[in-house]
Amino acid sequence: MKTKTLKKNKVNVVTLGCSKNLVDSEVLMGQLKANKFNVEHESTDDDHQIVIINTCGFVDNAKQESIDTILRYVEAKKEGAVEKVYVTGCLSERYKKDLEVEIPEVDAYFGTRELPKILKTLKADYKHELVGERLLTTPQHYAYFKISEGCDRPCSFCAIPLMRGKHISVSMEELQQRAKTLAAKGTKELLLIAQDLTYYGLDIYKKRELAALIDKLSDTEGIDWIRLHYAFPSGFPMEVLDVMNAKNNVCNYLDMPLQHISDTMLTSMRRGTTKQKTIDLVNKIRDKVPNIALRTTLIAGYPSETEKDHEEMLRWVEDTKFERLGIFTYSHEENTHAHSLKDDVSEKTKRKRADAVMAIQQEISYKLNQQKIGQTFKVLFDRKEGDYFIGRTEFDSPDVDNEVLVKADNETYISTGSFADVKITEASDFDLYGKLI
Repeated sequence: MKTKTLKKNKVNVVTLGCSKNLVDSEVLMGQLKANKFNVEHESTDDDHQIVIINTCGFVDNAKQESIDTILRYVEAKKEGAVEKVYVTGCLSERYKKDLEVEIPEVDAYFGTRELPKILKTLKADYKHELVGERLLTTPQHYAYFKISEGCDRPCSFCAIPLMRGKHISVSMEELQQRAKTLAAKGTKELLLIAQDLTYYGLDIYKKRELAALIDKLSDTEGIDWIRLHYAFPSGFPMEVLDVMNAKNNVCNYLDMPLQHISDTMLTSMRRGTTKQKTIDLVNKIRDKVPNIALRTTLIAGYPSETEKDHEEMLRWVEDTKFERLGIFTYSHEENTHAHSLKDDVSEKTKRKRADAVMAIQQEISYKLNQQKIGQTFKVLFDRKEGDYFIGRTEFDSPDVDNEVLVKADNETYISTGSFADVKITEASDFDLYGKLI
């Protein structure tokens, strides 16, 4: 029984998971707005007629969060606070049949590539002319910029190909138009994302064209920073670094998930590389772009990982001194190649090993940050929080990397989305403090 009047055609889109999911939600919201829907993102109001949940199915914790969110809105539907609940995204793609049985109260489930079907269900038209049109959920001055969908890599632990399908590149012409559309609305930073950036172009141009794409995007008027996320180490196109050196608005930043360093682990993970090749690649990248900030992501507790494998990872992290680093504990995912292996590392040990890696990285980050004291950096300011204006250097991506804090006092005013030169005066493990120049 309804307890209140719900606003017709008012939609709340809830996004879980990664930045690639966020882009999908933004595109969906742009289409809904063009169809005269009143659409909001993760609104706390409870007067929406429709809720669309864009789920994540990557690892156990993310799957559980998605299920909990679905159940929360199904309960709201029972109470009359919502009329329709729709579910899309990776969890829905991967477990649609199971979800339809387990949570039948959801009005419809959709996969990761079924945007037109969602719109049709809502009696909305899919507007092909909306190239690059999105309702940004990030601050207007930066946007995640997806250059391809899906993945052809055979990594043993990863369920992404099951949920996102095969690799499909977006054409350079369309991406250039999308970049222009964003820039015209005030976007200054493009954060390039894909399941694998380095595979870009192989399907439509028959060769790796990431460097050519970045070169073209860098000519977009109004785009001050271009940042590269999720590059695969095997077959990395080194000419990307030539563009990075040649173009001032391509950040000296590269996010390259390496996952492990033990040859035993790399072979079992089906990463197509070795310890020595990985070390050589990192050294070549740093030789070519000496001022680069390298971010990587690792996995702790992969099946059969021994203490020796773990120690090898610790020493490598210590020696390599990545500017940025994150680590996940292994999640045993059905229908992946690694699922045939015994998940024989306990959750406690996985967590302990991940913490040990991050303890080393924390010390590395502290020492690297201490070296920045007295230096001046160009900073893009994202927000004001409490007594501080908070921004980032070209070496830092939103949400995952270091931040620069400038005290907000009577003499200091900074506009969100603007650049300013900041001299670093103090530094902690993962934050820099400074004053405007």
